Amino acid sequence: MTAPGLPAELLSRIEDAGLNASAPPQQRWVDGWLVRFSPGKAQRARCINAVSAGRRPLDDKLAACATLYQQAGLPLLFRLTPCTQPPELDGQLAERGFEAIEDTRVMVCASLPGAPGAALPAGIHAEPVDSQAYAHIVGEQRGTSAEGREAHAERLRHSPVPYRALVLRSADGQVVAGGQVAVEGDLAGLYDVFTVPAWRGRGLSRALCAQLLAQAAEAGARIGYLQVDAGNDAARAVYRRLGFVDAYAYHYRRAPPTS
Repeated sequence: MTAPGLPAELLSRIEDAGLNASAPPQQRWVDGWLVRFSPGKAQRARCINAVSAGRRPLDDKLAACATLYQQAGLPLLFRLTPCTQPPELDGQLAERGFEAIEDTRVMVCASLPGAPGAALPAGIHAEPVDSQAYAHIVGEQRGTSAEGREAHAERLRHSPVPYRALVLRSADGQVVAGGQVAVEGDLAGLYDVFTVPAWRGRGLSRALCAQLLAQAAEAGARIGYLQVDAGNDAARAVYRRLGFVDAYAYHYRRAPPTS
C-alpha cells in the first residue's frame, strides 16, 4: 500500500533514511539482502531487508541466513515493504510458512512546521539528553532487558545518522515523556516516542514531537517521517494533528518454528 500523491522518489528516499537511521553494527550483505542481527529489541535492527533480487536461489539464501540468525540467537525475520525485491518475495515466504506479523505504517509530513506549536502544559519542562542515555530511559519505560538497552545504546553510538533526544519532566523531576529525531539532509525521522501511562491524554506527545520537528527544521529538514503500529490509533491521531499522513505500509514475516 502506498499513498497517492506522494512521489515514488520521495518514498524511496524515506525508506533509505529509515534504514540508515536504524543501522546496527551487526549487519552484512547476502546476495542483495541487508541482513541485520542486533541483539536489541527493535525489529528493524534484527531483520532482513531484501533490497535487490540477487542471483542465488531463494532456498540457498534462506539456509545461509537461518544459520546466521541461529548463531546470533535470534529468530529469522524479514521486513517486507513496497521496495522489497523481488515483489513476489512476500508470497514466496508465505508459501514456505513464514507468518506475517506487525502491520506497520510509515507516515510522512511533507512540510515541517518552523515553530514548536503547542506549548507544554504548566509544570512540564523539556530537557535535551544524550541519545545513548536516552536508550536506557526509553528502555526502562518499555521494560527492555539490560542487554537490549545496551544494544540500543550501541546502535545509536554507531549510527551514521545523528540523533537528538528530548525528555519531558514534571515539576518533581520525573520523566513523563520522551522522543528522538534523526536528521539526514532534508529528512527528519521521529523515533522512540513514549508517554508514561499516567500522563497520557494531556497533549504531551504532540508538544514533544512538535519541539523535535522544529529543531529538525532549524537543522535544515523539510520533510518528516515516522513508523507506527497500524493499530495504534491514539498515536496515529497525534501524528495526523501534526500534519502526517499514511505513506506506505510494511510488515514482517517470521520463520515457522523448527521441529
